[in-house]
Amino acid sequence: MSGALDDANRATVARHADLPTPTAMSTFLRLLGVALGVLIVSSVAVASFIVIDVLNRVGDGAVALEDDAEVAPPSLGAYPSDKAFNVLIVGTDECGAVSTKLLGERCEKSDEGSRNDVNLLVHVSAAPRNVTVVSFPRDLGVEVPECARADGSTASAMEKAPINSLFDHAGVSCIAKTVSDLSGLPIEFAAKISFDGVIAITDAIGGVEVCVAGDGIHDTLAGIDLPVGTHTVSGASALAFIRTRHGVGDESDLARISNQQQYMSRLARKVLSAETLTDPGKVLRLMNTVADNIVPSESLSNALTLSQLALALKDVEFSDFVFVQYPNVEDPDDSDKVVPDYDAAAPLWAALTAGKPIALSGDVATHRSVELATPPPSSAPPTADPTDAPQARATLPPEISGQSVEQETCSVGNQAE
Repeated sequence: MSGALDDANRATVARHADLPTPTAMSTFLRLLGVALGVLIVSSVAVASFIVIDVLNRVGDGAVALEDDAEVAPPSLGAYPSDKAFNVLIVGTDECGAVSTKLLGERCEKSDEGSRNDVNLLVHVSAAPRNVTVVSFPRDLGVEVPECARADGSTASAMEKAPINSLFDHAGVSCIAKTVSDLSGLPIEFAAKISFDGVIAITDAIGGVEVCVAGDGIHDTLAGIDLPVGTHTVSGASALAFIRTRHGVGDESDLARISNQQQYMSRLARKVLSAETLTDPGKVLRLMNTVADNIVPSESLSNALTLSQLALALKDVEFSDFVFVQYPNVEDPDDSDKVVPDYDAAAPLWAALTAGKPIALSGDVATHRSVELATPPPSSAPPTADPTDAPQARATLPPEISGQSVEQETCSVGNQAE
């Protein structure tokens, strides 16, 4: 089935249908779902996909995934506690009016098509819930299955292709199919956002405080210059922060992923805080902005389903909300690219399949991009029910880097030209 997710040239502004006036209770539940839904993804890209204008959107323009996984039927209340679910978040480099003005020549180069430079698999376990967000490097060479394009044609299978070329190759559905094959996990939900959406969403949330260490971040290509210290970034500055590569660590794409994870973690903390959840105006601004800037799969276009997913996360502890980078090794055919480290990834997929919370034994960063902040975080994570027995954790190998929302990190900046 064709749809908006697979059309790289379609504007991401939502179309709305008239809905009946909601009851007070349904409105409350939907607004709560909007606020909590951001926690599923916890990054500009991640947060923007899962939160949808549940009061107005009814799925016009949404697209079915090629390998539709079975999902629980929509209903009031949280997603069934005995069911895990997976959300694929795709951030494309499509430019709109705002990003074109900011990025200029970067946005005017359209001959190479649109790329999916942010690819995040968000796994939410069955109860007791834990959340794992897996970041796939943009230059990761992956095996690609045969995929159906939006126009009804068939995109051929490929033995190896950069994962960030798949949106242009055959759309979001093909990315979902490829990631599902790689992970062994069914992907029930998917969505995408472009540069303009990132800018609008971060403005609506009021910005995120990030920490900069090292020599400070200076990257003229990304348009960012931040001295050592803490800074609140929003809109264009947030986009520059998550785009910078030359300004952090060893200037590699792998270093950029760890830098983005710092942002994701701090955004999750802000959304979970009373500062956001008790501010109806902020929640409404966020809801309306997201409605105009995300494109969901059909499975994400139902208001009740969105509320189910959001309510499923309300008791997840910060220590059980973890971001990891998919393990990789240098591509033997191209030293500038990477390929999967299947042996290191196997314990990760086994843990997610088993529903176990994970423990990291590796560094918080790759390629010297972030470091643990001191002093330790001042915001306490949600308190667990003392009657709940702790779950046995699956310890991942040191080849897998990442951090939990419970940790605070600082980006190790450098002075790139």
